[in-house]
Amino acid sequence: MLNGPLLVTERLILRPPAAEDFEAYAAMCAETETMTFIGGACGRSQAWRQWCTLAGAWHIRGFSVFSVIERASGEWVGRLGPWEPDGWPAPEIAYGVRAKFAGKGYAFEGSVAACDFAVEFLKWPELMHCIDPDNIRSQALAQRLGATNSGPTRLPDPFESARVDAWTLSADAWRARRKGLLP
Repeated sequence: MLNGPLLVTERLILRPPAAEDFEAYAAMCAETETMTFIGGACGRSQAWRQWCTLAGAWHIRGFSVFSVIERASGEWVGRLGPWEPDGWPAPEIAYGVRAKFAGKGYAFEGSVAACDFAVEFLKWPELMHCIDPDNIRSQALAQRLGATNSGPTRLPDPFESARVDAWTLSADAWRARRKGLLP
């Protein structure tokens, strides 16, 4: 059952999380390298609570991260999209993909669709990505999307000690930049 929008790109389907996605999500949560900058690797029970939080935000906030599905295989690639838990510094376009899909451009392709959704449907005036200063790959993706480092910001409990910078881009700048990114 689909409980929100369906976004389709050349290689991906973005849709709200579904029960059948959990096994792949739990596997991603166990990937130490993948999870280094997005909360840390965790076991299945903690992954379940996170998964329910992501899915539940669709009902409470009207948006949340999407499950990213590879169109060719039907495999769950990762999760990305609009994210704004209570106390977050600003609405964010978050992204994370499983190790086996890293380096294929899926995070970029999906993030373009998510940024379009946030600007055009959610009417966000600005896009933001919270990025650890040591996360070079995430910074490169944010730069490719057109964001610039606006400096340090703080996350709420239980992430208050995490070092993160806010990488931002106005909605107008996104619209101007978007024209040349993807079909």
